[in-house]
Amino acid sequence: MSAIRLLVLGAVRQHGRAHGYQVRNDLEYWGAHEWSNAKPGSIYHALKQMAKQGLLHAHEIAPSTAGGPPRIEYELTESGAEEYFGLLRTSLTSYDQKMDYLSAGLGCIVDLGREEAVALLKERVRGLEAWRSAVTEYYTPEEGPESLGHIGEIMNLWVSSSDFGAEWTRGLIRRIEGGAYTFAGEGEPFVGVLAEGEKNPYAAGRPREEDQT
Repeated sequence: MSAIRLLVLGAVRQHGRAHGYQVRNDLEYWGAHEWSNAKPGSIYHALKQMAKQGLLHAHEIAPSTAGGPPRIEYELTESGAEEYFGLLRTSLTSYDQKMDYLSAGLGCIVDLGREEAVALLKERVRGLEAWRSAVTEYYTPEEGPESLGHIGEIMNLWVSSSDFGAEWTRGLIRRIEGGAYTFAGEGEPFVGVLAEGEKNPYAAGRPREEDQT
């Protein structure tokens, strides 16, 4: 699954309409350039690709102040919204994807209703528990990894990962059920994007540039 597609669609959706530089700035504000493949080239490529696929509508607006071609703003289409929520739901239930995909889902989780978010996370726990059960058919944690030679360390890693993943997910479920965060339909959401022209504190030293995509 692609974390970059979910991240880009989520960033565009939060603005309503956004140009490539805004999307890049937002994802850097989230730290996504550190924990995912949300690098400038990947972001601009994803925007153009999803516009070709009909997931984003590209609006040409006034030429940039630096001259050159008109700046393009992107907006989710109906198909784009379906893709976004499909990726979001999958990111929260999948237990066998890279960490960046789950991280992307967490960044967008409040776009769902509270009850649905909890239900998806509970599905994730069930998947982790089933995964653990499958591993322990061949490996008994109580006997220690040495019982299988050094290969047992692989089984130990899988079991430990599933145990931690399930414990962490249950903690998140408890926080959400306890009223943490503002989910869809509950009021003014947390603003996780930068306003036009707002300085990004996590992009210090990066020169300002006009986005031509």
